[in-house]
Amino acid sequence: KLFREANILYWAKALLGLVYDFINHAIADASDPLPFTIPYVWFVEASLVLSYSQGNSKSTLKTGTMCTAFLLEEVIDGEDFTKFIHNMDPDPLLDPDQDGYDFVLFLAFMQHIQYVKTGGLVYISDYQGNTSLLTDPQIMTHSSVSEGKDMFFFWGGNIEKAVSEFKRCHVCNEFCKWPGFGLTTLGGGLGVA
Repeated sequence: KLFREANILYWAKALLGLVYDFINHAIADASDPLPFTIPYVWFVEASLVLSYSQGNSKSTLKTGTMCTAFLLEEVIDGEDFTKFIHNMDPDPLLDPDQDGYDFVLFLAFMQHIQYVKTGGLVYISDYQGNTSLLTDPQIMTHSSVSEGKDMFFFWGGNIEKAVSEFKRCHVCNEFCKWPGFGLTTLGGGLGVA
């Protein structure tokens, strides 16, 4: 399980980079200035640490056998730890009058961009942490991503139905609607023009 958690963090960082590349290119090409501030957030640094048997005359383990594994993650301190978006649907978990609501709208926008830029196949969900550092994401994938394979590509938190319902369930916000991003409406969600 820890190997999969580390893999999810690896892919989440790549998808986050995809979003910021999209944003930076759109801002550079836009004729109008941004009417809002773009938050900069990242996922915790993490390492998978493996412990191997040294073997001795009393050990039943063969030398070099893996004994245990740990996923070491960067500490999230400072602000309160918050769950911003659950992995069951793309709706923000904060209410408009709560601190951090603008941030959660940005996270929903990031899901939107990931969905569009991957052709409706993938987006990050289960956003949690604080407004600068996130942890323990889930990666939602369309059923075609793991088609014909005897495994969950991104483990049990991957809810394929969430991806097939994303266009219908995603609620566009000020980030999604800014003309400089060049987004057009596709069904209930948005796509790239």
